[in-house]
Amino acid sequence: MTTTENTLQIDGRRVAIDGERNLLELIRKSGIQLPTFCYHSDLSVYGACRLCLVEVEGRGLSGACSTPPEPGMNLRTNTDEIREIRKISVELLLANHDNQCPTCPKSDGCGLQRLAHQLGVEKVRYKSVLTRKPIDASSHALVRDPNKCVLCGDCVRVCREIQGIGAIDFAHRGHEAAVLPAFGSGLAQVECVNCGQCTVVCPTGALSPKPEMDETWRDLSDPDLTVVAQVAPAVRVALGEAFGLPPGTLSTGQVVAALRRLGFRHVYDTAFAADLTVMEEGTELLGRVMKREKLPQFTSCCPAWVKYAEHFLPELLPQLSTCRSPQQMFGALLKDRLPQSLGIPREKLRVVSVMPCTAKKYEARRGEFAKDGQPDVDRVLTTQELARMVKAAGILFHELEPESFDMPFGLASGAGVLFANSGGVTEAALRFAVEKITGEPLPGVDFHEVRGEAGLREATIRAGGLELRVAIVHGLGNAKALVEAVREGRAAYDFVEVMSCPGGCVNGAGQPVGRERDGRKKRARGIYEADKTMPLHKSQENVFVGACYAAGLGDIGGEKAHALLHTHYHGRPLAAETRSEERE
Repeated sequence: MTTTENTLQIDGRRVAIDGERNLLELIRKSGIQLPTFCYHSDLSVYGACRLCLVEVEGRGLSGACSTPPEPGMNLRTNTDEIREIRKISVELLLANHDNQCPTCPKSDGCGLQRLAHQLGVEKVRYKSVLTRKPIDASSHALVRDPNKCVLCGDCVRVCREIQGIGAIDFAHRGHEAAVLPAFGSGLAQVECVNCGQCTVVCPTGALSPKPEMDETWRDLSDPDLTVVAQVAPAVRVALGEAFGLPPGTLSTGQVVAALRRLGFRHVYDTAFAADLTVMEEGTELLGRVMKREKLPQFTSCCPAWVKYAEHFLPELLPQLSTCRSPQQMFGALLKDRLPQSLGIPREKLRVVSVMPCTAKKYEARRGEFAKDGQPDVDRVLTTQELARMVKAAGILFHELEPESFDMPFGLASGAGVLFANSGGVTEAALRFAVEKITGEPLPGVDFHEVRGEAGLREATIRAGGLELRVAIVHGLGNAKALVEAVREGRAAYDFVEVMSCPGGCVNGAGQPVGRERDGRKKRARGIYEADKTMPLHKSQENVFVGACYAAGLGDIGGEKAHALLHTHYHGRPLAAETRSEERE
């Protein structure tokens, strides 16, 4: 077929068809940002909002998202009729919407506001029919406000299609139609794993991360408290987006400076605890491989994955690493060391985590991660929340002079920083395990075979006559498929890394929600570049991690290290989960 034959016309311009799945993708490729609520390239086509209507010559109006391109088509995207239909659609949504926009957590990135402005909606010609419904704040991680839902279905599809859960779905009909957890329960009473990917795709404030800013401000204002912060690796390549910087811009020094300006006494790098995790988890892996037991070993860094396994795969729990996540390792370590070194009682110390993740909020509230009723991590702020606090304090982020993390818990290796990316935990573990097996320095630290964008990646690493079979999955739907393959004997591994968020922590639900299609890739690239610029690239090279073991942790995987840095997980029948949430 010639180039001319494989084309169509869009508003009088000839455009080549090159594998696009639908007219919407082709129109956007041609430089026209056709409006839509319910279209995401990673999800199935739903066609609910009807904002992407186009006029196809000889056929009339069609939804661009659900119409495949055909050679010879003649499209018009901006007629008087189409513009009026789009305006009416948005006005009807606004008439059934809680329009308290200035106080909405998504006010600065609301898709409904953006479309109303784009389409020139200056007034709503229809009477408000909003009937207020109660806000669901039962979850430690998420808030669901049904008064702001536009029924686009994005949250329903990401929960079902990407995560394979279906914790929320459509209910009722007509004017009573709503998106709800099962039987109208709260999010805390269903099988929600707190990953928060529903908040990423939600175009309005109907779903948002649960804030802990007010509690943090109170802690910072209390002169009797010592408040310290730990900052996750993924934050450093995303926080700048909230202040106009491109995705992937490394702003570690500005993050530290901003936290000190806010009043945090010490600022530490969670990547330090990631180095601890590598030492403990890598040693655990080698022990299992030598004994050929409890394999494959699944990672336990992602609390959404852990909760998913507790709900749906309880028989798999013995195969999860017993290591706490870096956040919880660090919380336990800081609460163990700082009271003595700072001369303060444990109850006067507050540990605040800055995380890219909403599930970390739930994880910090788990009963396993508390001592004498005091949590190891007191507050969890998302990257979004830190940005709002910086703005509230009037701090000009882009003008801050970079500052360094506090020692000794501020020195991390590039391996620890890699935890932000899907495949990063595996690569960090391999940098440790291969040297441990061979007894020789690695000739190169990069394991490119575990990197990439695919939802499932496999590799076999040969070291000292031993083969390590590893797999990396992101998205819980992919994890479910992998577990089924292992059960049925279609796949066999020694080590499996699971992250619930597509792309890993760089795309966590607590990160700024960007509009760039390749924003996730740029963040991942920023993490790999950060690894390259760091003086250390292997966790075992971190002298302060070694000092931690010498000063009290003892042997790697030993009694004291195990008590402080490891945990256990248990099955969660839904009824028991409900009672647990109610007690907390």
